[in-house]
Amino acid sequence: MSEKTILKLQLPTDPLWVKNVVESNIEEILTDHAFCEQKAASNAITLIVQNPGLSDLVREMAALVQEEMDHFKRVHDIILERGYTLGRERRDDYVNELRKFVAPGGTREAQLLDRLLLSAMIEARSCERFKVMSEHIDDKQLSEFYHELMVSEATHYSMFIRLAKKYCSNLDVDKRWKEFLDYEAQVIKNYGKGETIHG
Repeated sequence: MSEKTILKLQLPTDPLWVKNVVESNIEEILTDHAFCEQKAASNAITLIVQNPGLSDLVREMAALVQEEMDHFKRVHDIILERGYTLGRERRDDYVNELRKFVAPGGTREAQLLDRLLLSAMIEARSCERFKVMSEHIDDKQLSEFYHELMVSEATHYSMFIRLAKKYCSNLDVDKRWKEFLDYEAQVIKNYGKGETIHG
């Protein structure tokens, strides 16, 4: 899978991140990953609360909440299997920087568009990181696990883009997505060195 053709991300993660950071910080990575799944579920719940009248969105977010919490449980199970315990939640500086690009105010439709595209961006980068981990980590269990989740994250990314085009049809979704991609390309330059999924 090419990130440029499918995810449209402009900067790939250096595989050395897996060798130099991930493999020596497995417990940290797993804890951060578990909380990423929990935050994704929380985001889906917030979208439901904010948009109860958008039936397709509510239905898809309800399914997403279940899937993300299942992923959380699976990551937590791996943590326990390896004799670790779930650590405290890590601050996600990457996501916080992306949030700065969400336009304040504006119409309800514009706010929804930015929320959906922010969600799509996080899923796209997570997918790309899982792909790099699955291909380069020297751990068979985690390699297979992250390959499976890579496919799942790609589906989530596509879903958020599809919902944006369905519910924000009065806006130029493709133009705004391109702006998000350009912004993310600047943000991600500062990451790929830490022991978190987006670090």
